[in-house]
Amino acid sequence: MTSSAVGTASERSLPASARVTADPRRLGLWAGLIGLFAVAASAAGSWIPSLWGDEAASLMSATRPLPSLWHMLSYVDAVHGLYYLGLHAWIDLFGPSAFSIRFPSALAIGVCTAAVVWLCGRFERIWFAVVAGVFTALQPRLIFAGEEARSYAIGAAFAAVLLVLLIEIARRPGRATWWWVGYAAVLTVAIWTFLYFALMVFATLAIVLLSPELRRRWRAWALSTGIALALCTPLAWFGFLQRRQIAFLAVRESVTAEVVLKNMWFQEWWFTAIAWILILLAVVVFAREIVRIRRGGGRLWRTPGVRLEVVALSWMIVPMGLLLAVTPFVAVYTARYGTFSAPGVAIVMALGVRALARIGDRSGDVPGGVAADGRRREGPRREGSRRGSWLAGIAIAAVVIAAVPVAVLQRGPYAKNQSDWNDISAFISANAEPGDGIVFDDGARPSQRTRLAKATDPAAFRNTTDLLLKTPYQKSYTWYDQTYGIPRAAGMGRFDGVDRIWVVELRFDGVVDSWGLSDLRELGYHETARHDGAGSVILLYER
Repeated sequence: MTSSAVGTASERSLPASARVTADPRRLGLWAGLIGLFAVAASAAGSWIPSLWGDEAASLMSATRPLPSLWHMLSYVDAVHGLYYLGLHAWIDLFGPSAFSIRFPSALAIGVCTAAVVWLCGRFERIWFAVVAGVFTALQPRLIFAGEEARSYAIGAAFAAVLLVLLIEIARRPGRATWWWVGYAAVLTVAIWTFLYFALMVFATLAIVLLSPELRRRWRAWALSTGIALALCTPLAWFGFLQRRQIAFLAVRESVTAEVVLKNMWFQEWWFTAIAWILILLAVVVFAREIVRIRRGGGRLWRTPGVRLEVVALSWMIVPMGLLLAVTPFVAVYTARYGTFSAPGVAIVMALGVRALARIGDRSGDVPGGVAADGRRREGPRREGSRRGSWLAGIAIAAVVIAAVPVAVLQRGPYAKNQSDWNDISAFISANAEPGDGIVFDDGARPSQRTRLAKATDPAAFRNTTDLLLKTPYQKSYTWYDQTYGIPRAAGMGRFDGVDRIWVVELRFDGVVDSWGLSDLRELGYHETARHDGAGSVILLYER
């Protein structure tokens, strides 16, 4: 039996409109084109927002000397170590600008989108695969990940590639040994890139159990998965030892309906409304299909073939459902962790569009036949087809139009957690004089400290002396600088001969910090100038 015959057998189990799948050559071309579109969509304007705390951790970790990086990873951020090593090599080639360090994520979203197009084309026609790819490229969570210097976009790409491998295995006869080797390799590297990617194991398990072609190969799946998990055991151990790093999630982000239904994948209410309408429509249509199968005496998991609905819904629901289920007991959730399941959401939305097209196809009520003059009259199929095309087109346009303002908001100057480090650097560079001191607000948590503006753009602060710096991050056991308090630094003579000091306080949600100001006044300094920024306040204190 040839592989094409296996594919044909699987296709016979699908609904009539889905039996004709995409031509592989055309599908590969479209996958490449939509992938390039996704890269461009994610990279556009990615240089505009200031870097923020998590990206500072990426940049500062990746620019450390390798021995220093290894030392840091033994204390913190071991779960991001592989990403930092990759970014280290990237920066050596292309430099540390904001656009440069964010561009690998845009490339990853391109790979993710191309994989989604290919995956969907193995079940459906080209038009559906392209729609699913466009939805992936413009999905708010993914397009955000595509302009951020973190590993989340790479995780989404690995998830899409992993499922492509699984579906290709289902279409092939025999053991498909080398495909399973590739599956194990992708799963291993993906988990080493982001530890929580291990949750995709449960999504693939659901797909295997609900698909006869894969269920017959459950031993191969179990062996490949087991090898991958075994190879990731050292990372899991380090993650357990460093678990206190994410303890702040217990008080920072409560799991509410808004967090799950809007923030995790869609971010803005207008996109959220459209997305959930399409998702619910796809689920209802699939549920009706399951009922039809049951009435015929069958069961979904006994129906030949792999269902795209099973793949997409397992991808969307299972990993994040498990994470949300354990969060009340162990604080492990934040909205960005849903990034690697977001492509599944985009596919389910595309299934909603397909459902609309089918509803329109069945809604034609113009009787067919031949008119008295001998000309053929339009029948239900043609009239319904037009209505279906119109409904699908309106839904696609609504998603695209709703996605554009979300992408624009994500690329504003202060879009990253109100960070305005670009403004801080520009102001200090323009106004500081040689011999000036600088004091940064050290009262905030490390990822919000204003001194990160200096760490990510040191050239702008060349005229200033960092009066509180104890150990620069390159020599620290953690990713950020170690500092002294003002009284300790003053006792060490750090303020001797310094008559002008720039103070950079954090401003967040309209609240301005006043860290260290009373200590400076006790040392004889007073405020002589003030500059209010979007996420900070810069004060000039003179003796």
